Parts: sequence; C-alpha cells; structure tokens
Amino acid sequence: MRFTYAESMCDPSHYLPLAIAAEQAGWTSFTVPDSICYPEVSDSKYPYTPDGNREFLDGRPFIEPFSLIPAMGAVTERLRFTTFVVKLPIRLPVLVAKSAASVAVLTGNRFGFGVGLSPWPEDFAVCGQDWKSRGKRMDEMIEIVRGLLTGDYFEFHGEHYDIDSIKICPAPTEPIPILVGGHAEPALRRAARIGDGWMHAGSDQESLERLLARIDELRKEYGRDGEPFEIHVISLDGYTIDGVRRLEDLGVTDAIVGFRNAYEPDTQALEQKIDALRQFADNVIAKL
Repeated sequence: MRFTYAESMCDPSHYLPLAIAAEQAGWTSFTVPDSICYPEVSDSKYPYTPDGNREFLDGRPFIEPFSLIPAMGAVTERLRFTTFVVKLPIRLPVLVAKSAASVAVLTGNRFGFGVGLSPWPEDFAVCGQDWKSRGKRMDEMIEIVRGLLTGDYFEFHGEHYDIDSIKICPAPTEPIPILVGGHAEPALRRAARIGDGWMHAGSDQESLERLLARIDELRKEYGRDGEPFEIHVISLDGYTIDGVRRLEDLGVTDAIVGFRNAYEPDTQALEQKIDALRQFADNVIAKL
C-alpha cells in the first residue's frame, strides 16, 4: 500500500514544509486539488456534501496545481505528486499536455495526473468551454494529452478537436499515469476504458466496495483487467493497520489520508499538521 498525504485550502506557505516533512516521514505522495474560481451567484450543487452546499469553498485559497507541484518538487527528491483532480474539459488539450509534461520533467517523473469533470457549469462558462459536450471532449482530451506526452509528432482529428501534427518538448522520459476521478457510471467506464487508474472522492464502506466491484467488472468488459491499474481511495480504513489490510484485499493501491475536515476553515498551525503526518507515519506506515 502507498500513502498519499492530503492537505488543501490552507495557508499557501504551509505546502513546501509539509512536502518536506511528508517525504522525510515516509509518505509516498502528496495530492493537490484544482479549483479556478468561485461564482458569486450560482444554483450549482456540490456532489460530495450531503446537502450539495458549496459555500465552504468561498474565500478558500487554491494554488494552481501546475504551479504548486513544481515548487514542492523542487524541495523534495522522492515524493510523488498527484492532482485530485484537474478539471480537464474546462481547459484546452494542447496547453494541458504542455503543462503536464513540464511538471513531470521538473519533478523527475514524480507526477500522477488525476483528471475529472468539473461539477460547475460556471467553470466552463468563464473558460469559454461547452458544458454539454464535456464528457465526449474529455475522452478526446485524454487521447490528445497521452499522444503529445510521448514527445513524438502527434495529430488528432475528432468530433471536438482537430489538431495538425505537432510535438512538444521536453517530454517526460516515462509515461504519466492518467487517473480518472468520479463516482458516476460514465466516470467509472472512462477510468476502466482509457485510464491508468481511478480516484475515489470518499464514501461509506458499502459504496466504496460497490464502486470497486463495478470498476473490476468494467475492466474485464474492456479487456484491461490484466493491465496495471492504480486505485486511490479516501476511506476511514486508511487510518489503521487492519483497515489498510482490508483495503489491500479490495485491490486498493493508494490510501489518501488527511487529518482535518476540508469542508471547514483551516485553524491548524503548521506544526500541528507536521506532528499529525509524522505520528501517522510512525504508527501505520512504518508498521506495514
């Protein structure tokens, strides 16, 4: 089992010392969320709170992932970084490929590219992207990004994007795993069909087991059950040795662990956060 440290919407000055501390304590990864703006007026609902309330995001600091990860990479040597998740179809595919390649090069291939759909129509509107075609465009974008990340000439002619033969330089020397987030059936199918892994955003144990079983079914359906596949989950089982072993039995590869409620304002001092991640490393990671 690998362990990913989760911290977000905090004082931006915390990130670099937390990355250093996580690496020193033996964590595998550090996950970084993506949010570009907060609309003053919106009827949109957040899919991962019981009542759909999204007000917890108002005024919370988000550093753009393609900027933050290289900064943390510069002060670490082994720690991996994953996006959780970049809202892919609000962006343009060639620019995304260039950003992802640059991050992978600057971190020495220590990058897992978590991608998903934004639940906010406002994100698409302010970025000039179509909301209704988001799923189909995301499929095409993944193909484009993966093709350009090879560093070879690549062209694409699809329903939504038409790109003449181009290449980007530098390109990473290893493939970047594309990890698909989302709990809906289309997201699960996308992960199983074209992803290198799946990212779980949190749920009760029964729902998690159902989602994992569905992923297994779909990977077999698409003939990909024999291929390497990362499964990143948020679960209370990730906090204990016995729980981690249960997750391993379910096929989970990466446990995402944090030590505060991200839906509430951050009142923890940096020292408290470092103490928490070190204690977990001593009590769980080091004993497995």
